[in-house]
Amino acid sequence: MSSKGRVLVAMSGGVDSSVTAVLLAEQGYDVVGITMKTWDYSTSGGRSDKEVGCCTLESMNDARAIALKHDFTHFIVDIREEFGDWVINRFTNDYLAGRTPNPCVLCNTHIKWAALLRRADDLDCEYIATGHYARVRHDEESGRYLLQRGKDRNKDQSYALWGLPQEHLSRSIFPLGEYTKPEIRQMASDFGLDRVAQKPDSYEICFIPDNDYGRFLKDRVDGLEEEVSGGDFVLKDGTVVGQHEGYPFYTIGQRRGLDLALGHRVYVTHINPDTNTITVGPKEDLMQQTLTAREINLVKKPSIDEEQPAWGSIRYNDDGAGCLVWQPDDDTLKVAFAEPRRAITAGQSVVLYEGDDVLGGGWIHEVGSDPDATERVPQVDVLESDVGILS
Repeated sequence: MSSKGRVLVAMSGGVDSSVTAVLLAEQGYDVVGITMKTWDYSTSGGRSDKEVGCCTLESMNDARAIALKHDFTHFIVDIREEFGDWVINRFTNDYLAGRTPNPCVLCNTHIKWAALLRRADDLDCEYIATGHYARVRHDEESGRYLLQRGKDRNKDQSYALWGLPQEHLSRSIFPLGEYTKPEIRQMASDFGLDRVAQKPDSYEICFIPDNDYGRFLKDRVDGLEEEVSGGDFVLKDGTVVGQHEGYPFYTIGQRRGLDLALGHRVYVTHINPDTNTITVGPKEDLMQQTLTAREINLVKKPSIDEEQPAWGSIRYNDDGAGCLVWQPDDDTLKVAFAEPRRAITAGQSVVLYEGDDVLGGGWIHEVGSDPDATERVPQVDVLESDVGILS
């Protein structure tokens, strides 16, 4: 066995995970590759010519071929039941509750890491590794494992990993966190990974290859379209201005596809699943400054005992903004931003940073409706320099 230990590497057949596996082998780890089958194209529906991502036969073959070429073991494991029971069911239920879910965070938090660690234990692997652009380090003073942004801020994926608990971070390796995407593609070529070196990145939801979540919901929930069609579009004052196709098929901030002729642009500003009504209004109505997050995970410290400044991101690829954050109870975070943010959306994650360190995160449950948070907005004067972020 290698002196650096045995590591189970999640291999999707893409360039990032392939380089991760070969790089760790080059660094002296005893690598075991694993490809997880999470779902079937035959059950996801949509166009068959959109078979992309980690669950295609081609991707699995690419991962296996790389393992054979570089002389390490490779397994394919079936986690369709685990994945479907949690990720797809919650994805569906969130839309039916008027929220907009983030399935990648759900998968990382509840499925992928747990599944990897179980298999790692079975295979006597001390560590697991993935091709995420993020970093993890052990802080000797606090004794905690810290999650950090990746060096390539254009590819940083720390937002999708905020839910990992300490016991998972303690066994995780993210070797790509110190590199940029162009460097990784060059490394793939240098390693002779010609089949994957120029593979395009996939941005679709992995179990919806045609990227049509409305079609997916209709296929998955019997009678949904008939049940929710014909609801009202309303203005903030309750004036009915049209009918929609059903509240689950719209998201906060949406402008296209509303088919409303009001003489000016309007956006979806609120979704009420109980009444099947969708509130629309001008862009200004999307601006909010406060939110409440639940189902939280704190990374850098075990609790936030006092109100403190942070840098908050409210969606993937959000540059973030200065805010105050405090913890009123064990499973709640309150956040007040210095300036209004556009389309803060229930069902998405808020991730809080101190410099490159992830302070913690949670699922956004309520937006702009907390009097206590609203009262604190005038106190917020947080600059990037206050939380260690360099412009």
